[in-house]
Order: sequence, then structure tokens, then C-alpha cells
Amino acid sequence: MGICPLSRRFGNRMPRPTKCRRVACMPGVNYYKPAGIPLRFLDEVCLPIEELESIRLKDLEDLDQEQCAQRMNISRSTFQRVLGSARKKITEALLTGKAIRIEGGNFEMASLRCRCENGHAWAVSFDETAKKSINSCPVCQSSVIQQLPPVEACQGHGRRGRCHGHGFDR
Repeated sequence: MGICPLSRRFGNRMPRPTKCRRVACMPGVNYYKPAGIPLRFLDEVCLPIEELESIRLKDLEDLDQEQCAQRMNISRSTFQRVLGSARKKITEALLTGKAIRIEGGNFEMASLRCRCENGHAWAVSFDETAKKSINSCPVCQSSVIQQLPPVEACQGHGRRGRCHGHGFDR
């Protein structure tokens, strides 16, 4: 009978499974590199999707850590670790001239909330938005639609209906 590699590190205790972090949107670009250097000559740093989300919430939306943690459905201490890891990787890439690959991680997609000009509100799963664009209100067919901030409660899991636990060691 084989020995679990984790049992050597943790004894008879198994670590708790990692909780999926909620992400509101996928990045439009997944790779950045220094200009003028061919890709084949660059080392890269991999930035998981949830780490990019932590940077977006804290630095772009300027939320406090408690609000960020609530949006990502994680504890404040976990948010601090995720944010610290993201900042360290980005700083390393900028100071050492490495490329940044944005992919993988352990995350789930938040649902998209919408409201029409007549006040009807509804949630749309990420799977639905990937299949078709939102053109009109399902109640009154109004074409004037506003996107609302993500809901705090988890609505769905990942792009294909489950948590993404991608490995990203290359």
C-alpha cells in the first residue's frame, strides 16, 4: 500500500480542501511581456485568475480588504494572502523582465446581475452569457439594460458548472 505524499508533510492530518474564490469577470488579455524581447527568451510568472481578481478589487476598485474578501467569498486573512501573492508575482515580473501569464487557479464565476429601465432585475449565469449576449429584459423585452455589481451569494461554479482547480506549474 502506497503512502500519500501529503501524509509525510501533514502526518495523519490531511489539509482542508481549498475553497473556490469567487471571480466577477475573466480578463480580456491573458499574457503580458516586456516589449522588444522575443517570447522564447523570456521566463514567465503565472498569475492565477483569483490573484488577478484580488488586484482588481483592491487596487482598481479601491475597496477595503473586508469588502474584497466578501466579494470573493473568502476570509479577510485568505484575501490578504492571495493579494500578497499576486503583488509579489507582478513585482517580480516587472523588476526582472519576466512575462506574466494569467491562467488557472481555484475559482468560481459570480453570476451577472442585470436591470432594465423598467426596474426588472435578474441574474444570468456565466454559462448563459457565454452562449448568448443579453439583449433584452426577459419580463418586458426592454433593450435598455444596466449591468449591476455581482451578488454576494454564490450563484454558480466556474465556466462549466464546477470549480476550477487548474494546476499551473509548467
